[in-house]
Amino acid sequence: MDKKIPLSLSFDDVLLIPQKSRVLPKNIITESIFSRNIGLNIPIVSAAMDTVTESKMAIAVAREGGIGIIHKNMSIERQAEEIDKVKRYESGMITNPITLGPKNKIHEAVDLMHRYEISGIPIIDKALKIVGIITKRDILFLDNLEENIEKRMTKEIELITAKKGTTFDNAKKLLQKYKIEKLPIIDDNKRLIGLITIKDIIKKELYPMAAKDKFGRLFVGAALGVTEDIIERANELVKMNVDCFIVDTAHGHSSGVINAIKKLKSKFSNIDIIAGNVATARAVKDLALLGVDAIKVGVGPGSICTTRVIAGVGVAQFTAIYECSYEAKKYNVPVIADGGIKYSGDIVKALAAGASSVMIGGLLAGTDESPGSTEIHEGRKFKIYRGMGSIDAMKAGSSDRYFQSDVSKFVPEGVVGKVPYSGTVKEVIYQLTGGIRSGMGYVGCKTITKLQKNAKFIRITSAGLRESHPHDIIMTKEPPNYEPMR
Repeated sequence: MDKKIPLSLSFDDVLLIPQKSRVLPKNIITESIFSRNIGLNIPIVSAAMDTVTESKMAIAVAREGGIGIIHKNMSIERQAEEIDKVKRYESGMITNPITLGPKNKIHEAVDLMHRYEISGIPIIDKALKIVGIITKRDILFLDNLEENIEKRMTKEIELITAKKGTTFDNAKKLLQKYKIEKLPIIDDNKRLIGLITIKDIIKKELYPMAAKDKFGRLFVGAALGVTEDIIERANELVKMNVDCFIVDTAHGHSSGVINAIKKLKSKFSNIDIIAGNVATARAVKDLALLGVDAIKVGVGPGSICTTRVIAGVGVAQFTAIYECSYEAKKYNVPVIADGGIKYSGDIVKALAAGASSVMIGGLLAGTDESPGSTEIHEGRKFKIYRGMGSIDAMKAGSSDRYFQSDVSKFVPEGVVGKVPYSGTVKEVIYQLTGGIRSGMGYVGCKTITKLQKNAKFIRITSAGLRESHPHDIIMTKEPPNYEPMR
């Protein structure tokens, strides 16, 4: 054991020093990188937790400019379906639209419309030629859902289509001219090659900050565990156009994780692989040498994580980010700060310490879009939020994250709790990004890169922490970006 024990600091132990500034918050650029090949418009990532991120959360976060990571506490088929929902939700042109044949039953079309929240389905023959389209209007008030689709669809002769190479602006004009919602794109042989919808055009205008891939689809990632079916699961997710994998474990500096990364890298060279969680520079070096595309930092800082009290292991999050980011820069690997974020000011500190983005669980768990169940307690609305190391979550499938897949009785490293209802993701992110812009303005940094280069920190005492928070008053109403995780 080393005789010298170093100091480890949390977000509450430090403050950013204000500096001369010519930068107004409205002019701040919040663009950052998530991994080597994925850029974001805001540095916010929703956590791969089963009470935080499924498709609704991932869609909402990506529309605001971030990215969501779909948790893995579900079957391979369902996780693939959740990824598919995100990738199909918005697109410049849908290159692989959902289709049916003319002999399919109407109830099959109804099921697909409900599952993917779409209003119409192109109908193609065996040669992939478009022969019609069926929409909700075609089957409105229809009682017999066993009829063949061809009896109710709008036939090809009445259909408005566009040829391959049609520009987005021309497609918009056709949709407007003919007052239609969907424009099938066909090749010279009338084979369906894509679909442009009025809904996608509206979404593009409503969410200009959305984080998208080169095809105009929302970014989304998926968590993988160090399990025997990791390649099988990854294969199915790739079919749904997932943008990245996170090898998600409580201890990323371990042989199981290293072997998993090697397998994934050899099989999926065109998908970004992210590894975590770690808390030391040595771990960053070892993972970086494997060629990972980003590293997730944080061992035990989460509000529902008990790793530090159960196992006695961890590094306070500010120090972990600072030291890991310093090492990661040598290899040009982005760092994702995972856990410990209680306020928007903590995000600014994490970014200034070297992180390129922050992964958030608790601050998003209380939103409409989180999958956690809702409870009413003493007249107030709450949502359930649980750690992936809790007994309930491990029973649901996350035991491999804590290397307990082969035990008869779990030792929990997380708890189940509830967080106050906080409205929509859009509202929460507005407050968080507002805090980021304000913090960067105080230190005179227009971009996150400049923040990381020019930021100066000062350590504070417990008295300084008390002074930092509202004090000596009875608060009648807390601002939406202040209420801490309890």
